[in-house]
Amino acid sequence: MAQEKIDFTSLETPCLLLDTARLEANVARLRARAKALGVQLRPHLKTGKSVDVARLVLDRGTGPATVSTLSEAELFAKAGVRDILYAVGIAPQKLNRVLAIRESGCDLSILLDSVGQADAVATKCTETGQEIPVLIEIDSDGHRGGVSPQDPATLLQIAEILERGGAELRGVLTHAGESYGVVGREAHAEFAELERLATTTAAATLRRAGFACPVVSVGSTPTAHGAQNLDGVTELRAGVYTFFDLVMAGIGVCSVEDIALSVLTTVIGHQKEKGWILVDAGWMALSRDRGTASQAVDQGYGLVCDVDGRVIPELILGAANQEHGTISVRVGSDAQLPDLPVGAQLRILPNHACATAAQHKGYHIVSSDSATNGAYWPRISGW
Repeated sequence: MAQEKIDFTSLETPCLLLDTARLEANVARLRARAKALGVQLRPHLKTGKSVDVARLVLDRGTGPATVSTLSEAELFAKAGVRDILYAVGIAPQKLNRVLAIRESGCDLSILLDSVGQADAVATKCTETGQEIPVLIEIDSDGHRGGVSPQDPATLLQIAEILERGGAELRGVLTHAGESYGVVGREAHAEFAELERLATTTAAATLRRAGFACPVVSVGSTPTAHGAQNLDGVTELRAGVYTFFDLVMAGIGVCSVEDIALSVLTTVIGHQKEKGWILVDAGWMALSRDRGTASQAVDQGYGLVCDVDGRVIPELILGAANQEHGTISVRVGSDAQLPDLPVGAQLRILPNHACATAAQHKGYHIVSSDSATNGAYWPRISGW
């Protein structure tokens, strides 16, 4: 079906555009991959932070789902999502909100990786008589937090504290964030195997000690797409795969043509002697994320497309101030700066979809479905 053209001139810029055909293709790709690997997909909703996006991403719309803030958990629980994992280490002060969400009818589980956190959760369960489901975070690559799978003493101490306090030890979880720093499916497959080995080793330790460990959860967008074998794993998590971005394209997880998110911007001036085109999208519209700077191809603050989403060769948003973006020809290229008059509209593909989306209140939808083309989908922010 031919895509109905939106009159973007009616939109105030900068603003966020979301191509739902690309979104749906990205979702279908990973859904099929999880099925082929024999695991449950638990999408991370932190990229979209939108009920409308979640309805496309979640199977049947009720979960399972992953979130990064309790504000997200509250939003999606209210929208009918019934199985949510809050995948950030728990702060004790947040436990009352966790209980309130659970009391609303949502099976919200939490994450921890220390004895101190386990003590706080166990104490709260004892005080309230409520059973809070917990996953223990496992360190598979030294990226961030987590208990080493080679530290059974800490793992078992946490499990024992949770059991005594009346919490439910639901399983183990890892996130190989270092996979963002390597290129190609083979390298991502190696990190996926690190995830699998770390979590299955930890699960085996717990089970040998008599603790049930029904959930073995792994995932990041690179490892989810690179994994070849997930024996012993029960679920796969990923988030930015829904929109994709230039960082993911730069490490070979997707192509530029898969990126569903862009920022619409307007030409507001020129510095021809400097080779600059000025636009009204600065880092407040795109974020300060320069995730491609360390990659083989530095995309500046974003890749420039025409108003219909076609990449303009060799043109990047090379610099950004708060509300000004500076478009220029890529360093080393002999391409010519195009003649774009004041008032012309462009689209910028972002380095990091999560960070760019976080700068905006919602999405203007680009769709082949006339019922949704031009619609506005709100998103939330905050914690």
